[in-house]
Amino acid sequence: MRIHLALPVLITMLCIAIPRGNAQRSAPQKLNKQLSLAFVTNNPADFWMVARKGVEKAEKELGIKVDYQMPSNGTAAEQTQIVNDLLAKGVDGIAISPVDPDNQTNFINSTSARTLVFTQDSDAPHSKRTCFIGTDNIAAGYQAGEELKKALPRGGNIMIFVGRRDARNAADRIKGLKESLGQSRIKVLGVRTDDTDRVKAKANVSDALIRYPKLAACVGIWSYNGPAILSALRDAKKTGKVKIVCFDEEEDVLSGIKNGEISAAIVQQPFQFGYQSIINMAKFLRGDKSVVPANRQVFIPTVVIRQKNVASFRKQLAQLRGR
Repeated sequence: MRIHLALPVLITMLCIAIPRGNAQRSAPQKLNKQLSLAFVTNNPADFWMVARKGVEKAEKELGIKVDYQMPSNGTAAEQTQIVNDLLAKGVDGIAISPVDPDNQTNFINSTSARTLVFTQDSDAPHSKRTCFIGTDNIAAGYQAGEELKKALPRGGNIMIFVGRRDARNAADRIKGLKESLGQSRIKVLGVRTDDTDRVKAKANVSDALIRYPKLAACVGIWSYNGPAILSALRDAKKTGKVKIVCFDEEEDVLSGIKNGEISAAIVQQPFQFGYQSIINMAKFLRGDKSVVPANRQVFIPTVVIRQKNVASFRKQLAQLRGR
């Protein structure tokens, strides 16, 4: 059984552990030089705008300018080009969310031989990256499963929707979700992918509603999947009849929770992804190896947003976005 601790949204993780990582990253010349750091997302979703606010806070504290890169089409090839360009500029550290971790492992390894590499949001655990900062996605998936069981106490058939099921965060969330459902009466009929195409994401849901007229719930794994599910259900006039559990805090998701159309959302803390990735890379490069735990993972806890706490969460989110 997974045990989830209730934690506030604005937690800052403090990691004190035996250091482990690439010794070459501690070169003395890094201590006093002006650092050149970069943050690379895996797609252009609104989710990353909150992460950017965290990066901007780190920039102010460190007195540096971070090269923030958001791939327009969300492909591994585009990420590769972005990273190659950063390496050509002589960047000291890159925090990247790999689109396809398994197939990008060799590339991350070769990049790590030339600069400090942290993964964030989506990990590449078999690579030589120095540290991962982000969500324990198996635990987050488990949380989603628990919310599904509350929404469907009598069980039922569900469908899962995601951009790419081979991305580490997607694979881990689905694993945790299925682990939670275990021997329950909830059955996963399948997983539909959309390659980060929002039009296709909605079409996948519409098709599933036609194919499975007794579908009990839809699960959106990536940030835009929740709004796509909600839009398709509204078109089919099935909001409330088909339950929704999803991830992240897009505005349509929060509105759907407020209106009772979405049962719950498992919310990450992308602000902390941005902030801690940059702060911890800077500390590591300047000699503080304690920021990297022995297991080379720093987990930022997730929070469940339901109708009862969506208003307070919205207020906190607005503050994070500077609104």
